[in-house]
Amino acid sequence: MISTSEFRKGAKIKYKDAPHEIVDFQHHKMGRGGAIIRTKLRNLKTGSIFEDTFKGGEKFETPELEERTMQYLYKEDELYYFMDNENYEQIPLTSEQLGDTKKFIKENMEVKILFYSGSPLSVEIPMFVELTIVKTDPGFKGDTASGGSKPAVLESGVTVKVPFHLNEGDVIKVDTRTSEYIERVR
Repeated sequence: MISTSEFRKGAKIKYKDAPHEIVDFQHHKMGRGGAIIRTKLRNLKTGSIFEDTFKGGEKFETPELEERTMQYLYKEDELYYFMDNENYEQIPLTSEQLGDTKKFIKENMEVKILFYSGSPLSVEIPMFVELTIVKTDPGFKGDTASGGSKPAVLESGVTVKVPFHLNEGDVIKVDTRTSEYIERVR
């Protein structure tokens, strides 16, 4: 059980029979009355964010969440297949379940999948990934690293802006939160 006095950003509670994550909260002490806590919650099943208010001292169950490290294997039709590293069980996920993370996954990549009651909720990929440039305009003599950028298609299919001096076949590091080029990998 978790009380409203123990609320923290990122804490997980079971609310309305679903797991929720506390995105933000504010503790308000009323003049004569008890305290109220205004919260911003994210439903971990649907991803929707909403606001709600609770009385001070209310208690909530902690949801039974399990995080497993899994390896991305391959994509077949609209399903992405992952393998549990401990028991070698394979599970398919749809592109809706993956969301934006599907733009950065490549074969054999290790990811963390959050499960609630045996069903997958979300996929967490590393903050930085190394991907190969498969299509971009060629670099020309005189193009410099600080001179601007051009679009490049990476092996996962995502397009990012890269400096002019990079060519097809170069491996680059990309920030998965912002889809931005970080550096060239040697």
